[in-house]
Amino acid sequence: MILSGADILVRVLIEQGAKTVFGYPGGQILNVYDSLYKYQDEITHILTAHEQGAVHAADGFARSTGEVGVVLATSGPGATNLVTGIATAYLDSIPLVAITGNVPTTQIGTDSFQEIDITGVTLPITKHNYFVGDVEELADVLREAFRLAKSGRPGPVLVDVPKDVQIKKCDFVEKEVVKADPTQAAKDVRIEEAAELINESERPFIYFGGGMISSGAQEEMLELAEKIDAPIGCSLMGLSGIPTDHPRFLGMQGMHGHYASSVSMHKSDLIISLGVRFNDRVTGNRAKFATSANIVHIDVDGSELSKTVNAAVGLRGNIKDTLKKLLPLIKESKKEAWQAKVKDLREEELEYLDRRDGLTPRNAILTLNKYLGANTAIATDVGQHQMWTAQNVHFVNPRRFISSGGLGTMGFGLGAAIGAAYGTGEKSVLVTGDGSFGMCLNEMATAATYNVPVVVLLINNGVLGMVRQWQTLFFDKHYSNTILDRKTNFVELSKAFGANGEDVKTLDELDAALERAFKADGPYLINCLIDKDEFVLPMLPPGGSMDEIIVKVGD
Repeated sequence: MILSGADILVRVLIEQGAKTVFGYPGGQILNVYDSLYKYQDEITHILTAHEQGAVHAADGFARSTGEVGVVLATSGPGATNLVTGIATAYLDSIPLVAITGNVPTTQIGTDSFQEIDITGVTLPITKHNYFVGDVEELADVLREAFRLAKSGRPGPVLVDVPKDVQIKKCDFVEKEVVKADPTQAAKDVRIEEAAELINESERPFIYFGGGMISSGAQEEMLELAEKIDAPIGCSLMGLSGIPTDHPRFLGMQGMHGHYASSVSMHKSDLIISLGVRFNDRVTGNRAKFATSANIVHIDVDGSELSKTVNAAVGLRGNIKDTLKKLLPLIKESKKEAWQAKVKDLREEELEYLDRRDGLTPRNAILTLNKYLGANTAIATDVGQHQMWTAQNVHFVNPRRFISSGGLGTMGFGLGAAIGAAYGTGEKSVLVTGDGSFGMCLNEMATAATYNVPVVVLLINNGVLGMVRQWQTLFFDKHYSNTILDRKTNFVELSKAFGANGEDVKTLDELDAALERAFKADGPYLINCLIDKDEFVLPMLPPGGSMDEIIVKVGD
């Protein structure tokens, strides 16, 4: 059939299974929005308050489903407003297709109104991007974008479509949903080398990240842990990969990770790392990181192998398939001395827990846990609240922790929580801070307009908490521009947007507010007031080693 480029674009989205997309219209993408009107019975478009909110929503949708998220924006500022969200997805390996309109091809390079070279701008933060100059190429380019976004190490792909390409017509033939490129296990010789190291190990530690979740290798990882009697830890991106209460799981590792997890990794003689990066928040001082441990690193992206720390054996391949070939080579063994040491570390960690009564950050998150279902997606922004959530939320199912890890994007959470609610079809939760929430709180308009079931737990300390914590510990309490003390009434502001909300100052008030929030149909904000001097602990000092970990104030 003969269709316009705009109709082809929308038909390909439908063809590829994109039933929900997020975006904001503008002059150079109006033809696509006209096509969305035609096909509104087959595809749902969510109009956000800002393009940044739209791309974060598409990201949250992708994280919660494993499917490709889709965002639309116009040229110029519409396109550049996507940049932070695209970078967020890129650094966390999230499958995303961003589609931007642009000025007609005849105006490219003339500095016409709202013209921007968005492919040039986003080149470093996409897996690939395309400028479509011919309507005949449009359908296949879009299909290629979907294939690339979900193949290998997932990530964002941008497609820039000039206005005249949207208007021109050509023949369109519908095709099947594109599949991700097939992946393979690592080479047998490398698997054999890894098995030899694993079988010789006396203190093995399994460390996984978001790549393990993407590959669906939970069952194989747990089987390996049972065979070699190993504890398990994860990165921030790995949270929710296995149930929090699994007896082998020690929790998140790293700068603000669980004490037992971080120290066990440091004291191990073998780290088996699955789909995870060894960034600075994990290693601290790399020269002092796990000096007694060999590293077996399995990742679909070969560029991650020995990038920051040297792997004794680096295996490039699909994690699930590689573990399947590895498991038959592993000897079953018990590590009684190692397990005794891990048990001691667990008990030592209990001594450091914040057991104060009242509305402390830990008690707030533990109270939230009472209301979470197995399938509830928990989104966060970035800061102290993010770490308190990571440390204390009880997860059951994978893909239920929605947080910006690599880029650390304040303002990510509300859009992502909206996207996650659409992805799961259930109520989602945003845990945020007053600093982060202030950046993109305009998306409360989106949540209220569409009656999105999002519970916002705003942990409000009146300061930029994480930065203030660093200023307290490392900058002689020079609180330069971290005291917010804003006059904003978040509850009244939420009501002005069309949402419900209330202030809480005690743990009992929080408990009652959460009960009301989880019974509410649409968005509900709880402004939870805490002290400005609350700390996130444990904490690895920047550039420090695990021997210098701070476990209590005054260390």
